[in-house]
Amino acid sequence: MIPFLPLLLTTVILTLGLTPLVIIFAKRFGLVDDPKHRYHPAHTHKGIIPRAGGLALFLGIATMMVATLPMTIQVVGIIAGSIILTAVGLMDDKRDVSPYLRLITNIIVAILVVSTGSAIPFITNPLTGGVLPLSAWNWTITIGSIDIIVGLPHVLAVLWIVWTMNIIGWSAGVDGQMPGYVAISAFVLGLLSLRYSLLDPNQIWVTVLAFIITGAFLGFLPWNFYPQRIMPGYGGKTLAGYFLALLGILSFAKLGTALLVLGIPMLDAVATLIRRIGMRKSPVLADRGHLHHRLLDLGWSKPRIALFYWGVSAILGLVSLTVTSTLKVFTFIAVAVALTMFFVWVSFFTQFSKQRDHDSG
Repeated sequence: MIPFLPLLLTTVILTLGLTPLVIIFAKRFGLVDDPKHRYHPAHTHKGIIPRAGGLALFLGIATMMVATLPMTIQVVGIIAGSIILTAVGLMDDKRDVSPYLRLITNIIVAILVVSTGSAIPFITNPLTGGVLPLSAWNWTITIGSIDIIVGLPHVLAVLWIVWTMNIIGWSAGVDGQMPGYVAISAFVLGLLSLRYSLLDPNQIWVTVLAFIITGAFLGFLPWNFYPQRIMPGYGGKTLAGYFLALLGILSFAKLGTALLVLGIPMLDAVATLIRRIGMRKSPVLADRGHLHHRLLDLGWSKPRIALFYWGVSAILGLVSLTVTSTLKVFTFIAVAVALTMFFVWVSFFTQFSKQRDHDSG
């Protein structure tokens, strides 16, 4: 058995030590965020704060992956995808990259990592608990003398990875908010992977990856918690979604667990898309309408909002580890209804608490 606790602690210490060096690097090369000169509608901070947190997370994760995992084509593909995302993140840290270009990059990275083996081979039937193989919907495309297999497992995996990369970024607006719930989610998926790797020891590397992700975001958290000394930046947020999406696929395709433990970001993303499309705005252009913005408007402090996200993720993570696939569906529906009611309540009181215009009549 691999000593997972020392592995996690080593990753924590490594990322914890690398982050202040990245802070110096970000200040030296102007990878900073100054609201006075770089307005962004979703930002909640004041003052000049270094970005480039994605670089610290990448260095911690990639170093531990190279040191502990076998360099199969699948692992190499995962590292290659993270390199691209980190590079685009650094470009965005220096000068905002078009959201459409970022989306295209996300799709390219998703296709890259899926083509190296990280597809969704099956899904669990939530009604019967049985397995629904997706390989029956594969098609072979011949280009010259090369046969390329493309099918539903690949398409669903690309959509899942791109979706998760974006929704994690939308729930990362408050100090310490994102690293905390990402670490919790990765830890839950690691425990789930450990359970199933006992049946297939060849999958133990997925458990190792999950605890590496957990340790990296825990090591980054002290530097990002209120008052933050560094922001995760676009690279950090995208890496978080990228690795969580992959863990959901690689942990025996337990997408239901990932959906449940990421309940708040998922539902906030759905509400965001509905709101933006309903207002005839581009779904990829940022605004100040996410749940954490509404909670700030209600007077919640940043640490309170971060702890709220962590607490809900931890509770949903514990539930996901103890219920069957069928119960996960009903649990997710119940959570969706409860959080929707909470969103409506927050939205109502946000509007209600706004100062009214004086009556001109």
